[in-house]
Amino acid sequence: MMGRPFTIAMQYLASFFILTMGLSVYGCSDSASVNPVVELASLRVMSGTDDIPLQPSFNPATTNYTVADLSRSLSGVTITAQPAVAGDSVTINSEATTSRAIPLGGAGTTTPVNIVVAESGTNSRTYTVLLTKVDLTGNNSLRSLSISPGSLNPSFNTNNPNYEVSVASTVNSMRVTPTLDDPAATMTVNGQPTTSGQAQTIPLNDPGLSTILTIVVTAPNNSQKTYTVNVIRAALGGNNNLQSLTVSPSRLDQAFSASRTSYTVSVDGRVDNIAVTAAPQDANARMTIGGQETRSRSIPLPVGPSSTEIQVIVTAPNGIPKTYFITVNREALSADNNLEALSLSPGTLDPPFSAGTPQYTVEVATGVTSVGVTATKSDPNAVLSGDVTNGGQANIPLDGPGTSKVVRITVAAPNGDTKTYSITVNRLAPSTDNNLSSLIVAPGSLTTGFSPNTLEYTVISSAASLTVSATKSDPDAVMSGSVAAGTGVPTGSATISLGGPTTTTRITITVTAPNGISKPYAITVSRPFR
Repeated sequence: MMGRPFTIAMQYLASFFILTMGLSVYGCSDSASVNPVVELASLRVMSGTDDIPLQPSFNPATTNYTVADLSRSLSGVTITAQPAVAGDSVTINSEATTSRAIPLGGAGTTTPVNIVVAESGTNSRTYTVLLTKVDLTGNNSLRSLSISPGSLNPSFNTNNPNYEVSVASTVNSMRVTPTLDDPAATMTVNGQPTTSGQAQTIPLNDPGLSTILTIVVTAPNNSQKTYTVNVIRAALGGNNNLQSLTVSPSRLDQAFSASRTSYTVSVDGRVDNIAVTAAPQDANARMTIGGQETRSRSIPLPVGPSSTEIQVIVTAPNGIPKTYFITVNREALSADNNLEALSLSPGTLDPPFSAGTPQYTVEVATGVTSVGVTATKSDPNAVLSGDVTNGGQANIPLDGPGTSKVVRITVAAPNGDTKTYSITVNRLAPSTDNNLSSLIVAPGSLTTGFSPNTLEYTVISSAASLTVSATKSDPDAVMSGSVAAGTGVPTGSATISLGGPTTTTRITITVTAPNGISKPYAITVSRPFR
């Protein structure tokens, strides 16, 4: 028996005969006698919306094409042809049309398609496409090939065996899913037998290196086709720069720049921690602050005066580090435990205030029951305590008249040193002054000159009345009797009516000192006979 190979050979001979007859019928084709203007502008073979590549690629001057290895499951294709000159006619297998569905034969067969483009006269040109369907026993093609991550370049075509894929440096494996066109075929991925449509995970070489994925499809007749995917893994980045760098409280001595690696920060002596926050330019870089892998950290500072170096290290994905230095200078805590100002109301400090003088005396009147004290710290960060607290103001009640009270104000500097200021407030005892400082009558005068210690006076007056004015030696004394004046009123005055001629009128004035002791003054007025 001649067997299957003979049958296949006869089929190809028949196809060639049909092609030859077609060329003869249409008087074709590549001869110089054909009008070169009569030609196609485009020629496409499509399965659904997908183009099937012509061999060779379409060129208006080329008239013979093949489409080989069509899938055995493909029942037909669509041929679309457009003339180069509007008005020229197109026939596809003798049917006047620019697009026609062409049914395909069984596996291993070739279907010829003749496309004739003709002008209105007699000039024409014939294009021939041979559509060859894969023999079931020789189908060593993939129907589809998908990868993840990334995408194939170019997009998958069953007839194209070579592809590239570019992935990031962080991708260390590739998932490949190949699907056979002939379920009876077999395949391997990088030498490992693989089931059609099942994803395979392939480890990739180190960043910066390529990995070749090889997919070998073996048809039932043992013919093979190899598909290769070149996976290009990007090299690890070398960016070890910082994007930003800040500290709190305070700030860097110079504006941050990725290229500048050394900075200085000065902080007050009261600052015992500093927060450092940084971010790398490459999100995949590693970063440490003060030896700890973080992007923000609070660093404790020793008591000042002190200097602390903080290192921020950025390590690029390729492993190359870069170190930024921050030197934090902490000042010593202030030793200022002075007052800047000290005052008391009512009253005046003796001696006048000086920051270096810690002790003062103030004398207030006997009627003052409290004093207001205001103290201002020289260092705002110092702390006041004692009778005046940190607000700096206090109202101090006094003890009874004739007593003393000590007001103490302690100033604690930020470094803990203290200084105490004291004010001794002396409240005067009640006055014993119950004297008059003057005594005047009008009209007339005292027969003897006025003296505070002279209590009795006489006046001779012929007037019907007498005006008496008396002034206390102590304004806070109380004057009563014929002439009155209360506390705080220094002078009293009264007009006294006198009796008739030859009569006497007695005028009395009592002065009571603040301590309660009284002194009586008297004036005897004699009215003479006319």
